[in-house]
Amino acid sequence: MQFSVQKRDGPARVGELTIKEKTVVTPNILYVDTARCRAPSFADIHITDTTKAEKKPVIRIGTSLFSGKNKKKGCCLEKYLLYQKDVPLGLHREALRHQKQQGDCCLIPAQKDMIDDLAQQKNAMVFIIANARQLSSQQSAFVDYMVYLRKQVGYQRLIYLPSIGTPMTMALFAYMGVDLFDSFSAFLAARHGILLFPTGAYKKSELRELPCHCPSCSTIKKDSSTMSFEHILSHNYYRLTSEIKLIRNAITTGGLRELVETRVRADPQLSAMLRLLDLHHYQFLEERIPITRKTMLLATTKESLSRPEVRRFQERIVECCNKPKSTHVLLLLPCSAKKPYSFSPSHKLFRERLLSMENPLVVHEMIVTSPLGIVPRELELTYPASAYDIAVTGHWDEDEKKMIRTLLQHYLKNNHYDSVVMHLPESLQTFLHDIIPNPVCTCLDSPTSDRSLNELGEVLQKVTRMYDRVTVKNRALENMRLLASYQFGEKIADELLSNCIIQGKYPYQKIMDHSTQLGMITEERGMISLTLQGAERLAAAEHYWADIYSDFTLKGSVFAPGIKDADPSIRIGDDVIIRKNKGVCAVGVALMNGREMNESNYGEAVKVRHHH
Repeated sequence: MQFSVQKRDGPARVGELTIKEKTVVTPNILYVDTARCRAPSFADIHITDTTKAEKKPVIRIGTSLFSGKNKKKGCCLEKYLLYQKDVPLGLHREALRHQKQQGDCCLIPAQKDMIDDLAQQKNAMVFIIANARQLSSQQSAFVDYMVYLRKQVGYQRLIYLPSIGTPMTMALFAYMGVDLFDSFSAFLAARHGILLFPTGAYKKSELRELPCHCPSCSTIKKDSSTMSFEHILSHNYYRLTSEIKLIRNAITTGGLRELVETRVRADPQLSAMLRLLDLHHYQFLEERIPITRKTMLLATTKESLSRPEVRRFQERIVECCNKPKSTHVLLLLPCSAKKPYSFSPSHKLFRERLLSMENPLVVHEMIVTSPLGIVPRELELTYPASAYDIAVTGHWDEDEKKMIRTLLQHYLKNNHYDSVVMHLPESLQTFLHDIIPNPVCTCLDSPTSDRSLNELGEVLQKVTRMYDRVTVKNRALENMRLLASYQFGEKIADELLSNCIIQGKYPYQKIMDHSTQLGMITEERGMISLTLQGAERLAAAEHYWADIYSDFTLKGSVFAPGIKDADPSIRIGDDVIIRKNKGVCAVGVALMNGREMNESNYGEAVKVRHHH
């Protein structure tokens, strides 16, 4: 059995599982295939108790998986115990001896304290959670268990969650790191005349109309009450397969979180699990969330406020980003529908008034928005500021107000301005006014009305006159330093930009040390992309590095087997300095985080941009 990850979206992965030279894509559904319950023809992989040869990949139950080799020598986990609600702990401990004799699969009891010993089995590739249904009824314990299990088994092995995968739950469980589900839930639901949908489960007697147009439902001539067990089972199978394909596509495009937020709205228990995951396991999620992506972040639910990429963005602004030194006036602006903000019609109007001043670069622009809170103009090209959308109503709920107030207070505590100009709608002014000392409000009605824009221009002209003129050259360097601080941290930013100048027209700018280019930013990526010379300058910083073996020949991308060691702080999308024999040999973009690089034996780890 062999497994390799192809795409990642948070803890979820699309991978390829090879069993006896037969390959199946994960996440996937193990369809039960027995004499009494045949798997559908479209099933990619079977779970069966037979020993006959199969054309498709198979995971077998019974003597080849859960039973000990010699039953007379002790207890063993038979197939029916896997789905029992309660299994005595003593039975699990006794069966632990037999687990070590098994090959690719390992049964993990629903006791967190037993994970450590079982996770050490190096030969095991698939970890199967026993008592999953009972464990999932305890939301907090279930979330803690799943996160801990994924941490312990690592990145290169699979988790199989039996019995509880449904069209409504699988997206969330995949987001937690589950790779394999099965069809037991579909079978049990059909036995009770229940049809499964992504929005919930419904008895056939409750549905006035045919539930859908799947091949099974399309054959029903009358209403759904006439559906047989076989029809309902077939419908449930189609729904499972449709949902797992949707999940894989969402992972591939980077939109799984949006799908999860849609699914959990249908069940308070699932909503609770997602909130617990965000609240208590931020580090687990953040480590696996890419630093940049092209997919739009759709902030349409309360859960969007606590997304790990949103929290990371907020924390880096507060902890790493200091205002440009030459600025003395803070200008607070509303967000825009179009991103980046500078290219939107409203912000073009704001900037026209600002740039018409005699000393415009003494002003520091800050965008106030949800779910991000505050966005310095210098970070408008970075994800998620460059790619998010929200439902605009003109009204702010209490959670949004608290989030924005808290972030702005923290930021102003670390960054002093002589004056603050608020060009914000009244709905924003009302809950920010008391935390800003002596603010000047310039939005008299709509932010883009002539009256408000004229007021903005007059106020800015007045407050900017008293300061020395800030040059474009100095301000461009300060803007780049803020971006570099956000991306690498302040210490590395100072090292990178020491004695440098910035060339080019925004948003395409280069970092130059005399005639040597160290890096550049583009609108498409929104981050600083290092050259080899830039990587060499940062080599001594001991961050964002990956060491490759001395006998590794670097021709293109760096694959995981060639990596000797890597900085655990690397995130997907970060620039990575490739070192060989203590010298810099390449620079590129991370396709795995640092821990996965260290653990993995398969897959592309760094996409190389430049190499010697």
